[in-house]
Amino acid sequence: MTVKKQEMPAYDPRGIQGIGLEYATCNRGACHVKGYTIAVEVLGCGAQLDPHATKDKPFWVKLFQDLTAAVDASGGCIFGTFGMVGDDYAAMLSALTGVTYTTEGYIKAGERIWNLERLFNLRTGHTGKDDTLPERMLKSPIKTGPAKGGVSHVPEMLPEYYKLRGWDEKGVPTRERLQQLQLA
Repeated sequence: MTVKKQEMPAYDPRGIQGIGLEYATCNRGACHVKGYTIAVEVLGCGAQLDPHATKDKPFWVKLFQDLTAAVDASGGCIFGTFGMVGDDYAAMLSALTGVTYTTEGYIKAGERIWNLERLFNLRTGHTGKDDTLPERMLKSPIKTGPAKGGVSHVPEMLPEYYKLRGWDEKGVPTRERLQQLQLA
């Protein structure tokens, strides 16, 4: 099973709602390291979220996607985030470049990257219709275990995710958001 032609890795999105939204909205297809909400949904790093709940997952997915985009672009490793926070990465990038970054500025840099990748994908023919999971994940419940009966709720979370991103209902960044990010 794939999302945007990339095979789904590691985690079943029917039992971990945030990772399902992450897989569906990741710019390169299903990817668990372009956001890694597993940290808060399963591992309890910093926060502990109910993996079966959908509440607030769009916020966390967006935050983690933006943070990991910045970490990747600055040469860091996502697994360093288990021991470091945004303040640490902002301080390191400031020291490396001589440009002062706050945590907010660092995450905003990641948001800019995420939106540039999205714009690239839109120009190559991807659309919001690609922000989904295989039908099996949406309709065929897990048969056993702690998530028994679970299906992914990506369709219910997607509108809030788009709103948080400043994208329209089709998943296209709005002119206003691109202006805010100095990408217009």
